[in-house]
Amino acid sequence: MTMISKRGLIAALLASSSATAVMAEEVTVFHSWSSPAEVAALNVLRTGLEGYGHTWADVAIPHDTGSNVSLINLITGGNPPHVFMENDPGFYRDIAAMGLNRPLDDFFAEQGYAEHLPAAVMESITVDGQIVKFPLGIHIDSMVYYNMDVAEAAGVDPASWTDLEDMFADFDAVRAAGFVPLAVGGQQWQIGYLGHTLAATLGGADYYMSIYGETPDPAALDTDTMREVLAWIRRFQEATDAGSVNRDWNMTTNTVITGQALMQIHGDWMKGEWLAAGKEANVDFGCIQIPGAAALAVTVDAWGALGGQSPEKDAAEVLFAQIVTDPVVNAAFAAVKGSSPVRTDAPLEGLDACALNVIDMLKDETRQVPNPNATVD
Repeated sequence: MTMISKRGLIAALLASSSATAVMAEEVTVFHSWSSPAEVAALNVLRTGLEGYGHTWADVAIPHDTGSNVSLINLITGGNPPHVFMENDPGFYRDIAAMGLNRPLDDFFAEQGYAEHLPAAVMESITVDGQIVKFPLGIHIDSMVYYNMDVAEAAGVDPASWTDLEDMFADFDAVRAAGFVPLAVGGQQWQIGYLGHTLAATLGGADYYMSIYGETPDPAALDTDTMREVLAWIRRFQEATDAGSVNRDWNMTTNTVITGQALMQIHGDWMKGEWLAAGKEANVDFGCIQIPGAAALAVTVDAWGALGGQSPEKDAAEVLFAQIVTDPVVNAAFAAVKGSSPVRTDAPLEGLDACALNVIDMLKDETRQVPNPNATVD
């Protein structure tokens, strides 16, 4: 299905749904997305919103530049957005202290959403016992996306790797074939993602939560597991190219797409860049979880909204939440973004092999741990 016809279907389904009818409003949407795939995915939501006569006012803050500080400044300065992309539980505690929090428990109960959301999603959108976010997409942080042509040219099969040593043993063959074994984005937050990915992979769920849970245990930092995590980060950095330093994640993904490097270990939003480049799963690129993972870190992209504003704003925010969590829209968004749907009842027909792979991984709830942004203030 083309994106144009898909958008038409979304608008038609929403128009016939139970979404609240509200007066036309300019809806201010605060986010930190800017890559081609991210913008294309946001446009799926924009299409749904504009189908109700609303206009979308974009407030985009570059990723990893303190976007939550900018958001707080807008709120305290009297210019709050209608909806905002924010996962930090500390932020929701801060706006609760200002009397501006908006619990969504009643809304979720009325819509019957909870029964269609995986445990990892419900955990991520709940802060201090209250649902305060409406979820958008699921990603596994510890995915390996690899260029299938490069793998064939180097004579390696990433799908056969059973652990990190297995993977690393093939790097010499990749170098000998003239390729970079591993593309790494050297920005601080990307190295941080490698760190928590490895903590989950090597230490499992209990060890991971001892570091990234709401009540970290300092003793977990002085362990053989942490020393192993740090040793692997060093090995990964030594396996990448000189252009790694301060390279954006999507530019790093592009080195794999263009055949300069074999693979990248990162969140599976990488897939959005492959799709935006016209590439196809299991034809141009393969996707596997990081080899030997004892646990998988899960990112749930989610939106929040403020309470205590005007009835018009409240109605527009509810409509936005209904659009985002509609199963058809959620699946269409996922197909562009590179995520997997948050709803278990979302249609799967338009999803590729990588999204279906993630959905299969999420069936084992014992191996799921939350991204640190959803637990640490």
